[in-house]
Amino acid sequence: MKKTIWDWYAPFYQRAMIPDKKAYQWMYDHISHVVVDKTVLEIATGPGLLAKHIASAAKTVTATDYSASMIKEAQKGTHPENLIFEVADATHLPYAARAFDVVIIANALHIMKKPDKALQEIRRVLKNDGLLIAPNFVNHAKIGALWTSILKMVGIGFEHRWTKETYLHYLESQGWKIEFTESITARLSICYVECTSKLLGKQPDEEKSQ
Repeated sequence: MKKTIWDWYAPFYQRAMIPDKKAYQWMYDHISHVVVDKTVLEIATGPGLLAKHIASAAKTVTATDYSASMIKEAQKGTHPENLIFEVADATHLPYAARAFDVVIIANALHIMKKPDKALQEIRRVLKNDGLLIAPNFVNHAKIGALWTSILKMVGIGFEHRWTKETYLHYLESQGWKIEFTESITARLSICYVECTSKLLGKQPDEEKSQ
């Protein structure tokens, strides 16, 4: 999916999330408990809502998006001093190996052409005992025709159409151990999942991405 689509969509993204406020609030509250005193990297932060909600609990939060316009939206308003926003590509992260206790990527893997590469980069920057938090939309086949048409009009499509079961199987096939999962009801169903790596010490690239 082209970056320009998300640059265009940035000013409207936060308002589009309002109908699912209750579902996201559960994630904000739960993740805040998980990241206490942790160094956190968020990928695909969008307007930064999740990052802003959890930052006060964490040691530091680096929230990234590959859309510069999304980062500009995220930087608006006030936020904790331990939270920074940066432009970064999930498949080529500019961070040192083993730099973070927790990596969060929410509702993004299904729109990536190469989610495998993003997961490899996440494993590289995650500490050996680190945690991947990867909630993602599932059951895309149940999306109504009207909602699908609206998404297509603005250029948003799905590279991968997972059910909860196939999404969890995909993560396991990429070398992740499922530690916790929860189904969240929203306009698009969300599979909330926390994982640890089953491939620790097997990543050849321990150097900072260029």
